Amino acid sequence: MGKATGFMDYQRQTADERDPLVRIHDWKEYAAPFSDEIAKTQGARCMDCGIPFCHIGKEIEGATSGCPIYNLIPEWNDLVYKGRWKEALDRLMKTNNFPEFTGRVCPAPCEGSCTVAINDPAVTIKNIEQKIIEKGFEEGWIEPRIPAYRTGKKVAIIGSGPAGLAAADQLNQAGHHVTVFERADRAGGLLTYGIPNMKLDKGIVERRINLLKQEGIAFVLNTEVGKDISAESIKADYDSVILCTGAQKHRDLPLEGREAEGVRFAMDYLTRATEKLLDEQVELESELNAEGKDVIVIGGGDTGADCIATAIRQGAKSIVQFGKHPQLPVKRDDNNQWPAFPQVFSLEYAHKEAKEKFGADIRQYSIQTTKFVTDKQGKLTELHTIEMKKTRDENGMFVFEELPGTERVWPAQLVLIAIGFQGAEQPVLDAFHVQTTNNKVNASYGDFRTNVEHVFAAGDVRRGQSLIVWAINEGREVAHQVDQYLMGTTSLPSVANM
Repeated sequence: MGKATGFMDYQRQTADERDPLVRIHDWKEYAAPFSDEIAKTQGARCMDCGIPFCHIGKEIEGATSGCPIYNLIPEWNDLVYKGRWKEALDRLMKTNNFPEFTGRVCPAPCEGSCTVAINDPAVTIKNIEQKIIEKGFEEGWIEPRIPAYRTGKKVAIIGSGPAGLAAADQLNQAGHHVTVFERADRAGGLLTYGIPNMKLDKGIVERRINLLKQEGIAFVLNTEVGKDISAESIKADYDSVILCTGAQKHRDLPLEGREAEGVRFAMDYLTRATEKLLDEQVELESELNAEGKDVIVIGGGDTGADCIATAIRQGAKSIVQFGKHPQLPVKRDDNNQWPAFPQVFSLEYAHKEAKEKFGADIRQYSIQTTKFVTDKQGKLTELHTIEMKKTRDENGMFVFEELPGTERVWPAQLVLIAIGFQGAEQPVLDAFHVQTTNNKVNASYGDFRTNVEHVFAAGDVRRGQSLIVWAINEGREVAHQVDQYLMGTTSLPSVANM
């Protein structure tokens, strides 16, 4: 695919990023889509590798390798290289309902398993994907697809994140009447309130939601099932229900001083910051404002990075990010070979901004928080840590040992806990009486049925915290199963069988 020698003729190029010291003064997206010519050149780097691993969608070494929605990547890379943009868009939309989201916020496991990446930098798949969909909108190729007929069947989807939206899109196109219930005041789930605007402009999310509305999907906002509307009434009014509420039960740090004012969950912080950005009338409580404060982010993942970028824009005095694990190597270790996701050191957009603003990498590795300290009013003043050593025990399992003498005290008025999630919140699940294990709905992949008649579950609520591409995968798959359940047959694709 692409140009036969393209991966040798052209160097990898990523999207242009705005100057970090300029962009930290606004909330606009930090990177711009490719130009047509750059996209064509980068598409040319997609080699004729025979058996593409970029869309295998497998778990290897505990991480996703390849694309879980099985995007036909070599095909649309070739079409972009040849300037056949409309065909590239059609090919992309066969497998991906929302390329404008994945092209911005997916960690691109496809690039980690790109065959070029065995010896050279991978093809910039993610940026090409974003360019294709944006060109589709620019050229007016993306228009509302109004179903030719309606089946008369009604489907309720609880949750409007990527899994819920993907399921809604698929089932609406199959002709069913689809209603999406969302407890927040805007649709999109974590796409709206969990990912900062500088990574995913909320106008992009709104553009897609408006398109789905034009296609016939109904959205009921500010409505919490079990509180504002009963689960029983939904089950009575709809022929099928799909739970797509995500995995938003925070993983906590039950340490001394945890109750201090100034110790908050990262997602609460990010949500409130976005609410304030979208509505100036929203009052931002002082505890969730980083202005003038020493900020510490506990957790080394994407959510932690988003907290850093947000705190910088709020005017934090200083920022430090704690990670439990050692710094990753610059190149793959021998035990992390292709096509597994590359566990290598990188500077995310937020880390680049922090390095420019504060003059150094703000990350601290192999460190563990031991307690929080407050003043007499209960406000956080400092945080205590100790360094850790990561080793393997006699069974080959990783263990962490404290290193005496490495204790340290850090000034802090705001600490953001970003160490992941423990599964789904229970109230909605309890309202529907679905069975759960470890805060995840009991519903097998490929079937998605819960123990309750005509109630299905998909996405993070079923599998636990995961990637946006897995959410779309499950949304598409559950739609296939629900359509089969309602009609006895289905024409909806099953990504697992493609």
